[in-house]
Amino acid sequence: MKKVLALVVVALLFGSAIVIGSYNKNKILIPTKEISWNKLPTEATNWICDASHSNVKFTITHLGIAEVEGKFKVFDGKMSHSKADMTDAQIEFSVEVASINTDSEMRDGHLKSDDFFNAEKFPKMTFKSSSMTLVSGKNYKLTGNLTIRDVTKAVTFDLTYGGTMPDGYGNTKAAFVATTKINRFDYNLKWNSLTEGISVVSSDVAIKCNIELKKS
Repeated sequence: MKKVLALVVVALLFGSAIVIGSYNKNKILIPTKEISWNKLPTEATNWICDASHSNVKFTITHLGIAEVEGKFKVFDGKMSHSKADMTDAQIEFSVEVASINTDSEMRDGHLKSDDFFNAEKFPKMTFKSSSMTLVSGKNYKLTGNLTIRDVTKAVTFDLTYGGTMPDGYGNTKAAFVATTKINRFDYNLKWNSLTEGISVVSSDVAIKCNIELKKS
């Protein structure tokens, strides 16, 4: 009995060491499945995405040597905050997967298939914020849950606030640039092929969102 208990303890410690080592090495963020936002005051400032002045782009590496860009043409989002520095901001964003555009119909069709996004079964990608931290000046860290297919993981964006301006039509606009990098395999975008030992499509995907918001 003592031997069994000893083996269990060793197994648990060994398993924990692997998990902790993996966490430290890869800086894994554990997602909060359901984010509970604090209720904002009734006088909170609300914003909606102005899609005509925004874009959602991504970049992958092809054959280990060339960068290939794509974008999503249909997306929507909103933000609410009560603090002037926006550190209590609550942000939601969604992207229509079928709106993907890489300037190649054949490639877009492949990306919509089950090898990648499976747009028919999982039509939307979503992001819901959990925190927005001011780093310095107009630079923030925006953390939240990103859901692609049926996988939800925490991700942190580097966020730059461009400023706020009237647009000449009675609207107030605010602008942000959000960037991050994800590993597509983490989200079951699983297709892979090698050429001379090099992945045809890189595992890392760089994301850049230029977002203009309109005060609502």
